Amino acid sequence: MKTVTVSLQERSYLIWIGAGILPSGLVPFSSILKDWKHAFLLEDANAAWFGDHVANILNQSAVRCSRMTIPSGESSKSIDQLGSIWNTMLDAKTDRKSIVVAVGGGVVGDLAGFAAASFMRGLRFVQVPTTLLAMVDSSVGGKTGINLPKSKNMVGAFWQPHAVVADIIALDTLPKREFISGLAEVLKYGIIMDRQFFSYLENNVEQILNRAPDTISYLVQRCCELKAGVVSKDERETLGLRAILNYGHTFGHAIEACTSYGQYLHGEAISIGMTMAGKLAVERGLWGADEFDRQTRLLSDLRLPISLVQPVATKDLLAAMQSDKKNEHGNLTLILPDSLGHVSPYRDIPIDDVAATIEYNRSKS
Repeated sequence: MKTVTVSLQERSYLIWIGAGILPSGLVPFSSILKDWKHAFLLEDANAAWFGDHVANILNQSAVRCSRMTIPSGESSKSIDQLGSIWNTMLDAKTDRKSIVVAVGGGVVGDLAGFAAASFMRGLRFVQVPTTLLAMVDSSVGGKTGINLPKSKNMVGAFWQPHAVVADIIALDTLPKREFISGLAEVLKYGIIMDRQFFSYLENNVEQILNRAPDTISYLVQRCCELKAGVVSKDERETLGLRAILNYGHTFGHAIEACTSYGQYLHGEAISIGMTMAGKLAVERGLWGADEFDRQTRLLSDLRLPISLVQPVATKDLLAAMQSDKKNEHGNLTLILPDSLGHVSPYRDIPIDDVAATIEYNRSKS
């Protein structure tokens, strides 16, 4: 079992990473149970089997455990679903001695985190991610929230978890498409921060796709180390450093919104978004075509999509991008690579150039 520390002074916490660390016992929870009296367990419908493991551990510790299951999918990140969670927490007699435990992917983590941040003005919160995407990205860093119909993650709060427990065994039953979707966020870290990690991914495609436990554990650990370093320096994205984690996301979030959060999984949309952002960077002379080709080749080798296959109008994508919460004073902000392993924010890109990139991508589908 490995641990990664997210250093945030009094809000610091550990990420526990390993295979079988939950079903085998209380090890990851031993330092955080303490004065809990009640756990409100919010679980993804697809992760209920793993929620059983967590509930059993809590029950063995004499912690009263309430459970709520929500439908899988991005559409659950809604105002209505959040209201249902609040009311269920109230019915379960959730109080300040309670802790919210999220078991599932990024959708459950975002919902549970926002519910924890807002119910009784703030309750403690533990993430137990069960998807690769959640393990390497969304469970770490304290971003929580819900979607509005026209924009993703527009309403939310920064609310750091008390701990993250990433048990690799949870990935055993993850559908192939979901697993591959998570690889987009893994590859992202190589592009934005770690050229050597990108090379490692290139050289271990077969082991990754076969979900070799040691390989996957390393991927999760390295991604968490990289993200923890960024979050520790720029927790609330006020210094600009944390913005680099959004590479491909302005395009990707727009794709999700324009397809009603149903046609593409998050990682699939981000993969296409990184392809668009990478191509735009080539056109602006920021990085070389050879580096863009390496990104494209690795995305394809990992079975991720690189072009739009659903009919989405360019004007609709542009409108969705312009409502992105990272924009400033109506100006589009894009994270673009200037070398493999480094990206920077750009705010001066003509909208016609962005439209041309979208059209080029569509022509390759």
